[in-house]
Amino acid sequence: MTKKKNAAAEEKEVNVEQKLFALYGLQQIDTQIDKIKIIRGELPLEVEDLEDEIAGLETRIEKYVNEATEFEVVATDKRNAIKESQSLISKYKEQQMNVRNNREYDSLTKELEFQELEIQLSEKKIKEAEFRVEKVKVDITDAEEQLKLRKEDLDAKKDELTEIVAETEKEEQEFVVQSKEHEKNIEDRLLTAYKRIRNNARNGLAVVHIERDACGGCFNKIPPQHQLDIRMHKKIIVCEYCGRILVDNMDKKETEA
Repeated sequence: MTKKKNAAAEEKEVNVEQKLFALYGLQQIDTQIDKIKIIRGELPLEVEDLEDEIAGLETRIEKYVNEATEFEVVATDKRNAIKESQSLISKYKEQQMNVRNNREYDSLTKELEFQELEIQLSEKKIKEAEFRVEKVKVDITDAEEQLKLRKEDLDAKKDELTEIVAETEKEEQEFVVQSKEHEKNIEDRLLTAYKRIRNNARNGLAVVHIERDACGGCFNKIPPQHQLDIRMHKKIIVCEYCGRILVDNMDKKETEA
C-alpha cells in the first residue's frame, strides 16, 4: 500500500514538473512572438489612428458640403422671393394708376412698402448666405488639404508596416503554430490561468525565473522556503506580489536532461 502511495506521489511530482516545462516552453515561444511585435513598434496603432483621422476628415468635409448646399438653397430661394416681390411691385404700381379712392391708394401704397421691405430682408439673407458659403468653402479647402496630407502619411506608414510584416510574418507564423502545439499539452485550467496572467502583465511574462532571490517579473524578494519549493517542482508556485508563475533555471535543466 505504501509503495502504491509513493508511486502515485512520484507520478504527481513528474506531472507537475512536466506542466512547468510545458508552461515555460510556451512562455519562451510567446516571448519570441512578442519580440516580433515590438519590432513593428507602434506602426499598427499609428496606421489605425491615421485611418480614424481620415474618416473623421471625410465626415467633416461631407458636413461642410451639405452646409454649403443648404446656404446656396437659401440664397436661391431669396432671389426667387425678390423676383416675386418685384413682380408684385410692378402690379401694385399699375393698379395705383387706376384707383377710385384714397383708401385703395393707401392700401396699395402699404403693399408696395411691404414688398420693398421683403426685398431688403431677402437681400440681407442672400448676403449672409453667400458669406457663410464662402466661409464653408475655405473650411472645405483646409480640410481637403489636411486629408491629402494624412493620406500621404497613411500610405507611407502602410508601406513601412508592409515591409516590416513581410520580413517577420513567416517567422511569426512559425512561432504561432508552435505556440498552438504547446497549448495542446497544457490542461485547460492551467492554460486559462497562464493567458490571464500574461494579458495582465505589461511585458507579457506569465512564467518567470527567480533572479537574485527575487521574482523575475516584479523583482520582489522570494522567501527561501518558496525558492526551495520552486526548485523541487512538486507544485506550481506563483509570486504572492504579481501572481506570475515562478520557475528555477529551466534552460539549464533542459540542457542537463
